[in-house]
Amino acid sequence: MVEENMRRKLIVGNWKMHGSRDQVSQLLGDIESGSERLLKDVEICVCPTYLHLGLAFDLLASKSGVGKGQIKLGAQNVHVEAAGAFTGEVSAHMLSEYGVSYVIVGHSERRQIFAESNQFVAEKFMAAQASRLTPILCVGESLDQRQDDETERVVLNQLDAVITVAGIAAMKEAVIAYEPVWAIGTGKTASPAQAQQVHRTLREHLDRLDPAIAKGMRIIYGGSVKAANAKELFSQPDIDGGLVGGASLEAEEFISICKSADQESCKL
Repeated sequence: MVEENMRRKLIVGNWKMHGSRDQVSQLLGDIESGSERLLKDVEICVCPTYLHLGLAFDLLASKSGVGKGQIKLGAQNVHVEAAGAFTGEVSAHMLSEYGVSYVIVGHSERRQIFAESNQFVAEKFMAAQASRLTPILCVGESLDQRQDDETERVVLNQLDAVITVAGIAAMKEAVIAYEPVWAIGTGKTASPAQAQQVHRTLREHLDRLDPAIAKGMRIIYGGSVKAANAKELFSQPDIDGGLVGGASLEAEEFISICKSADQESCKL
């Protein structure tokens, strides 16, 4: 059994296809102001659209330097190639020029809407790491798969597809996000016990391959995370933070979620 470890909580705001220049400026400013009193127990990352990465970069750099302050910058997607005739795509190197620290790969919306395969996700994972970006690898099952008791098979297949290509050592510089597809944007949330069970399954699988990596791996939960359920979710021993969708577009709600991951704030 994997021992518990003091892994630093990570809260990632996935803004998806939302925001104008004014909205991004206001939201990021409010998040910065609201997170100033958070202590070292929590790391915050925001993932705006490609169009707004430059604006977010400038706003963060003007205050404390991108990647050096409390808030890190992340991207919602990345292409597998470094350059070329790939209309509409953005490479990992391009993202790194804008101070991006994290990049989401394998989000269920990319897998479902854009038909990204496990193999393609693995290639994106490796492309991100080649440019020293930390991939946030999303895994998760559909409602039908959960009802058919296939959750474990699905999430481990998605994880193993990356490990087979990149190797277990690559997981040391990565984050896993468990996001049950049936709980994304539906208002439904896996119960803390349900989420913990899958997180534990993922960690125990890693433990069989490399105990040290399993112990240090941050596995965050994504699926209708909000202020009302965040504290209970984050109190589970194998849940190391959240991948937050709609709630990350409201500064007060998002900061409340971040505070739920900050052990010292929870004591206040």
